[in-house]
Amino acid sequence: MRWIVDGMNVIGTRPDGWWRDRHTAMVHLVDLLERWAATDGDDVTVVFEQPPRPPIRSSVVEVAHAQRPRPNSADDEIVRRVLAEPDPACVRVVTSDGVLSQQVSAAGASVYPSATFRAEIDPSW
Repeated sequence: MRWIVDGMNVIGTRPDGWWRDRHTAMVHLVDLLERWAATDGDDVTVVFEQPPRPPIRSSVVEVAHAQRPRPNSADDEIVRRVLAEPDPACVRVVTSDGVLSQQVSAAGASVYPSATFRAEIDPSW
């Protein structure tokens, strides 16, 4: 299974003050995804609206961003990636964004709710 994670959508599932330090929240999410992917063995990509500054590097998870930062640009990048997949049925998109869910479902991917996913990868909250 290939997972594409709507990064800020997952981060936003918990009101833990992430908005005060977005970069730290992004680093934390990538760390959680690395641990989860290492045990699960699935291919994981997290997509943000703009490139993290400083860059976030991972040897386990692909950290991606939209080509141009603007509102909903991560959604556009996720749709672009799903459409580029040879077999979109093997892709699961993690998001709770209704429009994005409809778009990736129409392209053949499945959708997994952000809050449920966050609870699975970070049960500490």
